[in-house]
Amino acid sequence: MTNKKTHLLLKALLDVSEAHSVKALRGNTKRANIRQVGSCGVLATRRDSLPLCPSIPLVTPSRSFINLVAPISSRRMEYTECRTLGFTPEQMYDVVANVEQYQHFVPWCKKSRVTKGPSGNDQAELEIGFPPVLERYSSEVTCIPNHQVRAVCSDGSLFNHLETIWRFAPQKNKEDSCKVDFYVSFEFRSLLHSQLASVFFDQVVKQMVSAFESRAATLYRNQQGASLRRRST
Repeated sequence: MTNKKTHLLLKALLDVSEAHSVKALRGNTKRANIRQVGSCGVLATRRDSLPLCPSIPLVTPSRSFINLVAPISSRRMEYTECRTLGFTPEQMYDVVANVEQYQHFVPWCKKSRVTKGPSGNDQAELEIGFPPVLERYSSEVTCIPNHQVRAVCSDGSLFNHLETIWRFAPQKNKEDSCKVDFYVSFEFRSLLHSQLASVFFDQVVKQMVSAFESRAATLYRNQQGASLRRRST
């Protein structure tokens, strides 16, 4: 059974790696190999505090990420993204803190549920993957209402380390917007799984803030439209 599972995992890794390489090769014919994106933060070693980024225009996201041209290994990878979104801190906090709904909109998340951990904090149990790779892991979630959501992987065979931090702050002179600071650090437990690092980085990590923004739009802009329609009748 173990050999069969390993064979399927290797086949999936080869298929995904080949598809990702073809996509990168096509892109290289249209642009230089080195990609640079404006950043409101600089990747560094793990820091104790995560300051919010300075104010930026509503339509201008700012991202920083490691160079994916570097050889894939089991090393730790980090990513930060700071954006100003057209929702209140309370609204964005509610979307991020509602872990049980992740299965409906978070990339690659198949199942999500919340239980109480040994310390009394919420324990998020997530299932992520793509056929035939399917893995489960648990994270301890700590929240500061309307300000911060932090999740640290506490159990699972996929990650040796996984930490995500979301922070929300009001936007001055704009009641219906907020600054969102997103940080994630991860390291796969096995070298075999680490071959998926660049795919995981591109298709999950870099899409995370946009996924939560889209979720907020679905929840709150529909509510606002319904409220306006009720007032006009």
